[in-house]
Amino acid sequence: MDVATEINAPCAQVWEILIDTRLWPEWGPSVSAVDCPGRWIEGGLSGRIKTAFGLWVPFEITDFEAPVYWHWKVAGIAATGHRLREVAPDRCELVFEIPYGAFPYAAVCRRAAGRIARLAEGN
Repeated sequence: MDVATEINAPCAQVWEILIDTRLWPEWGPSVSAVDCPGRWIEGGLSGRIKTAFGLWVPFEITDFEAPVYWHWKVAGIAATGHRLREVAPDRCELVFEIPYGAFPYAAVCRRAAGRIARLAEGN
């Protein structure tokens, strides 16, 4: 299942928001803190996130192709994918790819997409 949102900002700008671990708690409703060796993610990066429930769980970036997509595992389980597609030079589509069976997480992804849009659009 996918959750897609068009954002009035260039892909490069949205990509920077997606890969900046310091911003994850601002746009990710399920992430309250991040602990990892790098601010900007890349393939193979691992660290841990503090969930909204206060639990620290490990993560690993499993697939990464800048500035198109990244996928990760959280607590060893395949989690959401993050993909961008240019619609126009100043507009892109953000897609969260939700693993099969995790469809209730779509509501969280819609909230995240709205927050990312606000960050990118300066609202």
